[in-house]
Amino acid sequence: MKPCALLIPVADWRAGFQWYQQAFPMAEVIDLPEHDFSALRIGGITLEIVQVDHKVNSGPSGTVLYWKTDNLEEAVLKLTALGAKLYRGPLDIEDNQVICQLMDPFGNLIGLRALSQS
Repeated sequence: MKPCALLIPVADWRAGFQWYQQAFPMAEVIDLPEHDFSALRIGGITLEIVQVDHKVNSGPSGTVLYWKTDNLEEAVLKLTALGAKLYRGPLDIEDNQVICQLMDPFGNLIGLRALSQS
């Protein structure tokens, strides 16, 4: 098995889709109008931005996917300019890497990981 999709629950899936499309402009858009659904594909992973419901809610208490970036500071600045807020870190971890977590405007966490610039 290998990962294929990440479900991102938000209160308004269209607003969430637009936000994630701005956050990840390199993503391929998957549009399924017959299902009133759109998603974003980055490499082999599909970001499925979905409407919260009684079984799936948004929030920072669950799984966090980490995105590898060449420049952590630049990525943080980009996402905070779009309305994300720094939630945790930056923290130094193993192998000269640094990580942090940002909260998107919908309450979900985005992890970032990069080689330390220092």
